[in-house]
Amino acid sequence: MIKQLPKWVELGAFMLALLAGMVNAVGLLSFEHQSVSHLSGTATLLGQAVVNMDGQAWHLLFILLSFLLGAIISGALIDNTALKFGRHYTLGLLIEAILLLLACMALLSASPSGHYFASAACGLQNALVTSFSGAIIRTTHITGVVTDLGIMIGALLRGQKLDKRKMILFGLIVSGFIIGGSIGTLGYQSFNSFILLLPAVLALILALAYQLLVNARQNRLAK
Repeated sequence: MIKQLPKWVELGAFMLALLAGMVNAVGLLSFEHQSVSHLSGTATLLGQAVVNMDGQAWHLLFILLSFLLGAIISGALIDNTALKFGRHYTLGLLIEAILLLLACMALLSASPSGHYFASAACGLQNALVTSFSGAIIRTTHITGVVTDLGIMIGALLRGQKLDKRKMILFGLIVSGFIIGGSIGTLGYQSFNSFILLLPAVLALILALAYQLLVNARQNRLAK
């Protein structure tokens, strides 16, 4: 179960949620005011646009398909939804960084493709690791995480034992996404879409950190 996870999992989940919060804040604040880290609102707006025969429907559809494409890339790289060493996470994070860099460049030129690149980056990240030892994890939105927190608290009120580490993990994801939204908002107010360079660099740092962990583990096993 989750108690068997390495200690760096909480930090990694927090940083990924922080990254996604920043990206989504920029999407909401940029010229189309479009969420890119999750699709529930986008799907609803797409349904409305279809009924109203609004030309915005194509833009919303491409955002949805871009998120799907990002998840497809992750699925092509990684053959398991559970966190395991050596499953191309480094490459996935590098691709995410490139997509965020492309999103930054496109949004600076007011191109709608900026939202597509950002959505693809979030779709890729969300699919990289979807479960940690039975705990369902999403790092680009917090609906499921807050739901699970509510279930855990309700179970506690019924007298069940609380999984403190899972509670901490979910709390870090929620706080990471909110803090990321704050950083993204402040950054956008000062630097416009250039602030997307920050989550792109963060994705690169996470890729490097993960690869160092993999190398260290392989060295230990080789001894």
